[in-house]
Amino acid sequence: MKRKSFKKLILAMAVLLICLSFSGPLLAQESGTYSFSEDSGLNAAANRAGYDVAEASTVEDIIGIVIYLFLGLLGVIFFVLVLYGGFTWMIAQGNEEKVKKSTAVIMDALLGLIVVLAAYALSYFLINAFWK
Repeated sequence: MKRKSFKKLILAMAVLLICLSFSGPLLAQESGTYSFSEDSGLNAAANRAGYDVAEASTVEDIIGIVIYLFLGLLGVIFFVLVLYGGFTWMIAQGNEEKVKKSTAVIMDALLGLIVVLAAYALSYFLINAFWK
Protein backbone atom coordinates (compact mmCIF):
# COMPACT_ATOMS: atom_id res chain seq x y z
CA MET A 1 0.00 0.00 0.00
CA LYS A 2 2.83 2.39 0.84
CA ARG A 3 4.48 1.75 -2.50
CA LYS A 4 1.28 2.68 -4.34
CA SER A 5 0.86 5.96 -2.44
CA PHE A 6 4.57 6.73 -2.95
CA LYS A 7 4.10 6.33 -6.71
CA LYS A 8 1.11 8.67 -6.59
CA LEU A 9 3.18 11.23 -4.66
CA ILE A 10 6.01 11.06 -7.19
CA LEU A 11 3.51 11.40 -10.06
CA ALA A 12 1.84 14.40 -8.42
CA MET A 13 5.21 16.07 -7.82
CA ALA A 14 6.21 15.46 -11.45
CA VAL A 15 2.97 16.99 -12.73
CA LEU A 16 3.44 19.98 -10.42
CA LEU A 17 7.02 20.44 -11.58
CA ILE A 18 5.95 20.32 -15.23
CA CYS A 19 3.16 22.84 -14.64
CA LEU A 20 5.43 25.22 -12.75
CA SER A 21 8.22 24.98 -15.33
CA PHE A 22 6.01 26.72 -17.90
CA SER A 23 5.48 29.80 -15.77
CA GLY A 24 6.99 32.97 -17.16
CA PRO A 25 9.66 35.10 -15.55
CA LEU A 26 8.73 37.70 -12.99
CA LEU A 27 9.35 41.07 -14.54
CA ALA A 28 9.35 42.98 -11.29
CA GLN A 29 10.56 46.54 -11.01
CA GLU A 30 12.75 48.04 -8.38
CA SER A 31 10.97 49.37 -5.35
CA GLY A 32 10.38 53.09 -5.43
CA THR A 33 10.69 53.49 -9.19
CA TYR A 34 6.98 53.82 -9.87
CA SER A 35 4.22 55.55 -8.00
CA PHE A 36 0.62 54.60 -8.68
CA SER A 37 -0.53 58.07 -7.73
CA GLU A 38 1.47 59.81 -10.45
CA ASP A 39 0.40 58.66 -13.88
CA SER A 40 -1.50 55.41 -13.60
CA GLY A 41 -4.92 57.03 -13.78
CA LEU A 42 -6.15 55.40 -10.59
CA ASN A 43 -6.90 58.72 -8.92
CA ALA A 44 -8.88 59.91 -11.94
CA ALA A 45 -10.83 56.65 -12.09
CA ALA A 46 -11.58 56.81 -8.37
CA ASN A 47 -12.77 60.41 -8.66
CA ARG A 48 -15.06 59.53 -11.58
CA ALA A 49 -16.46 56.59 -9.60
CA GLY A 50 -17.29 58.91 -6.72
CA TYR A 51 -14.62 57.78 -4.27
CA ASP A 52 -12.78 60.27 -2.13
CA VAL A 53 -9.09 59.74 -2.78
CA ALA A 54 -7.96 61.87 0.15
CA GLU A 55 -6.34 60.23 3.14
CA ALA A 56 -8.53 59.26 6.07
CA SER A 57 -8.20 62.19 8.41
CA THR A 58 -11.36 62.27 10.47
CA VAL A 59 -12.19 60.00 13.36
CA GLU A 60 -15.20 58.62 11.49
CA ASP A 61 -13.02 57.61 8.53
CA ILE A 62 -10.51 55.87 10.76
CA ILE A 63 -13.25 54.03 12.66
CA GLY A 64 -14.78 52.98 9.33
CA ILE A 65 -11.43 51.61 8.14
CA VAL A 66 -10.95 49.71 11.41
CA ILE A 67 -14.46 48.22 11.17
CA TYR A 68 -13.86 47.27 7.53
CA LEU A 69 -10.58 45.51 8.42
CA PHE A 70 -12.18 43.80 11.43
CA LEU A 71 -15.05 42.49 9.29
CA GLY A 72 -12.56 41.18 6.75
CA LEU A 73 -10.68 39.37 9.50
CA LEU A 74 -13.93 37.89 10.83
CA GLY A 75 -14.81 36.71 7.33
CA VAL A 76 -11.48 34.92 7.06
CA ILE A 77 -11.94 33.34 10.50
CA PHE A 78 -15.44 32.08 9.64
CA PHE A 79 -14.18 30.74 6.31
CA VAL A 80 -11.38 28.85 8.06
CA LEU A 81 -13.86 27.45 10.59
CA VAL A 82 -16.13 26.19 7.80
CA LEU A 83 -13.13 24.61 6.07
CA TYR A 84 -12.05 22.99 9.34
CA GLY A 85 -15.55 21.63 9.94
CA GLY A 86 -15.73 20.26 6.41
CA PHE A 87 -12.30 18.68 6.70
CA THR A 88 -13.13 17.00 10.01
CA TRP A 89 -16.41 15.78 8.51
CA MET A 90 -14.56 14.20 5.59
CA ILE A 91 -12.04 12.43 7.83
CA ALA A 92 -14.67 11.28 10.35
CA GLN A 93 -14.88 7.89 8.58
CA GLY A 94 -18.49 7.41 9.52
CA ASN A 95 -18.00 8.08 13.23
CA GLU A 96 -21.27 9.70 14.27
CA GLU A 97 -19.71 11.65 17.15
CA LYS A 98 -17.10 13.25 14.89
CA VAL A 99 -19.71 14.00 12.23
CA LYS A 100 -21.96 15.72 14.79
CA LYS A 101 -19.01 17.73 16.10
CA SER A 102 -17.98 18.86 12.62
CA THR A 103 -21.53 19.80 11.61
CA ALA A 104 -21.81 21.76 14.86
CA VAL A 105 -18.61 23.65 13.96
CA ILE A 106 -19.96 24.44 10.49
CA MET A 107 -23.36 25.53 11.78
CA ASP A 108 -21.81 27.69 14.52
CA ALA A 109 -19.49 29.34 12.01
CA LEU A 110 -22.36 30.06 9.62
CA LEU A 111 -24.54 31.35 12.46
CA GLY A 112 -21.71 33.62 13.62
CA LEU A 113 -21.25 34.92 10.10
CA ILE A 114 -24.97 35.65 9.81
CA VAL A 115 -24.95 37.49 13.15
CA VAL A 116 -21.93 39.60 12.16
CA LEU A 117 -23.39 40.45 8.75
CA ALA A 118 -26.78 41.31 10.27
CA ALA A 119 -25.12 43.56 12.85
CA TYR A 120 -23.12 45.29 10.12
CA ALA A 121 -26.19 45.74 7.92
CA LEU A 122 -28.24 47.10 10.82
CA SER A 123 -25.54 49.53 11.91
CA TYR A 124 -24.95 50.63 8.31
CA PHE A 125 -28.67 51.28 7.84
CA LEU A 126 -29.01 53.16 11.13
CA ILE A 127 -25.94 55.29 10.53
CA ASN A 128 -27.08 56.22 7.02
CA ALA A 129 -30.65 56.86 8.16
CA PHE A 130 -29.86 59.10 11.11
CA TRP A 131 -26.39 60.49 10.48
CA LYS A 132 -26.70 61.75 6.91
